[in-house]
Amino acid sequence: MRKLRKSFLMVVLLTSTIMLAACGSDDATADGESGDTKLLKVAFNQPESHPQFKAMEAFGEKLNELTDGQYEVEVSPNELLGAQRETIELVQSGTIDMSIVGGSLMENFNEDFSVFNLPYVFDSVEHQMSVVNNQEIVGDLYKSVEEDGMTVLGAFHGGVRNVYNNKQPIHTPEDMEALKIRVMESDTNVKMMELMGGVGTPMGQGEVYTAIQSGVLDGGENNELVYNDLKHGEVASYYSYTQHLMVPDYLIINSNLFNGMSDEHKEIFREELSKAIDMEVDQFDEDVQAAKKEAEEQGSEFNDVDISVFQKEVEPLIQEKLTTETAKELYEEVRTAVE
Repeated sequence: MRKLRKSFLMVVLLTSTIMLAACGSDDATADGESGDTKLLKVAFNQPESHPQFKAMEAFGEKLNELTDGQYEVEVSPNELLGAQRETIELVQSGTIDMSIVGGSLMENFNEDFSVFNLPYVFDSVEHQMSVVNNQEIVGDLYKSVEEDGMTVLGAFHGGVRNVYNNKQPIHTPEDMEALKIRVMESDTNVKMMELMGGVGTPMGQGEVYTAIQSGVLDGGENNELVYNDLKHGEVASYYSYTQHLMVPDYLIINSNLFNGMSDEHKEIFREELSKAIDMEVDQFDEDVQAAKKEAEEQGSEFNDVDISVFQKEVEPLIQEKLTTETAKELYEEVRTAVE
């Protein structure tokens, strides 16, 4: 009997402990009402030197300050939390809180995101940023993925992509004839490069240097930061300003987490993110100038291009990709926003 009574008391104590823990869990909302700081983990695929990393660090400091320490932002660079495609799934499940992801990946959830990934859709960085963070233009598009468990909070500038190779400066599509140029792994980018005169060759970024060095590739296409950071100038010294792509990077957050924030904290979050995006654009420009100077000192040659001929060549691709009425309307809005 004494053993039974002892067992009964242990069960009661265990049940009480579980109930208290559950109550404590209920009190811990996204706003940290339990008094604990909410750690927001952010996945990032670039190094700490990247302008987007610096901007998110600054954003985290201001968010922590303005919410009296209720939030702390921890940015993990260099794909420490996984590749971009994987981190989208982790954000959806709530395993991590936020991630910065390339625009092309968002097409998997709504094909209308492809409008912002088309060649020559933006005329300048200023044009791009006036569109991709304008809620009147992008509001419905960004909300469309909330049913997939994530919210798009804003878009960063991801650089202007240009062609570089180891043969000659590029001025016209004829100059690119038969040149094997590495492109991002998508059929759209392969066709874009073919229309521009080259041979689009999908390949992982980490393989490009060796592929150019060994003759598998003749060059690649990317912004000046990547070109210089990955030392591609050592194997492809001709960098030509074709300015064919300006793909944004999106900051996504788990929808349940963001919806659980108070209106006050949501407002602070959006305000400080807007400031961080402005900071990133300015920092990107400074870093591009520094990267270009360093590459030139190491022997790279940069040349301007009359892009009008390339714009004409890729027009069929643009029309082919505008497959829905929404996409067509969105494209028109983007083009109308040109200053």
